[in-house]
Amino acid sequence: MRLVWLALGFVSLALAAAGAVLPLLPTVPFVLLAAYCFGRGHPPFEARLLRHPRFGPHIRAWRERGAISRRGKKAALAAFAVSAALGLAFAPWPWMLTPVAAALIGGSWVWTRPEA
Repeated sequence: MRLVWLALGFVSLALAAAGAVLPLLPTVPFVLLAAYCFGRGHPPFEARLLRHPRFGPHIRAWRERGAISRRGKKAALAAFAVSAALGLAFAPWPWMLTPVAAALIGGSWVWTRPEA
């Protein structure tokens, strides 16, 4: 089972790396997932993520308080808004409402998280 957690951790890190360059793919949630997976499959990798200067504070804030930084909230809400706008612009009725609903639900959840 440790190998499965380890593999999931690396897949999550790969998705996080892709999210760093692709505009609508998130980075930090995949890093959080990678830390979770490494915590179960290979604790030294988890410790390395926790020490990382960019991602470590986000992981600790999320684990301790369920907190998201103000910058992270703004980025997430902007991505939700862009996704909703693209859905409205290019999807046919009634499918155009799906990204709008997802943006409203996801954005509301992000908005209500404490700030780090």
